[in-house]
Amino acid sequence: MSSSSSPNHSEHFNSAKILKKSFPVTLAAGLFFCCDVAMATPVLRCEVTYAGSTQIVETKPVSDPYAVESVDIGGRFLFKAVMVGAKLPNAKLIDYIKLYVYFQGRHYDVPIHQATYLPPFSYSDSPTPLTPLNSLYAGEVERELQYHCTLQGAKP
Repeated sequence: MSSSSSPNHSEHFNSAKILKKSFPVTLAAGLFFCCDVAMATPVLRCEVTYAGSTQIVETKPVSDPYAVESVDIGGRFLFKAVMVGAKLPNAKLIDYIKLYVYFQGRHYDVPIHQATYLPPFSYSDSPTPLTPLNSLYAGEVERELQYHCTLQGAKP
C-alpha cells in the first residue's frame, strides 16, 4: 500500500517542482506575447483608383521620408505615401503621415496634391479611416484620380 502511494506523491512533487521552475518562463512568454501584439507595426493602406483600375499602396513607418518611392498610377499619376515613425526598427509611434500626388507631364511631373496628418492617430487591430475619399483632377482633359487611406495597427 505504501509503495503505490509513494510514486504518486513523488510524481506530484516532481510536477510541482517543474511548474514552479517553468512559471517565470511562462510569465515571460505571456508578457512577450502581450507586448509584441501591442507593439505591432502600423500599416497605412491606400486604395488609389484611376481609369477604373484600383491599386493598393501599403506603407510602413520609415525613418527617411526621402527614401520612399512614388508608385506609378496608370502612367498618368504618381502616388507617394510616407509614414515617418519615431523609433526604428521597432516603429510603434507615428510622427507624421504625408500623402503626395503628382501628374505626370511630358517634360516633368507636376505636384497637384499634398496632405499632412499629424498625431494623435487612432490605432486599432482593424483598418481605421485616415482620409476621406479624395478626388483629384489634372491634365488637359481633367483626368480623375481618387484615393482613400486607412491606418491599421495595434494599440501602443
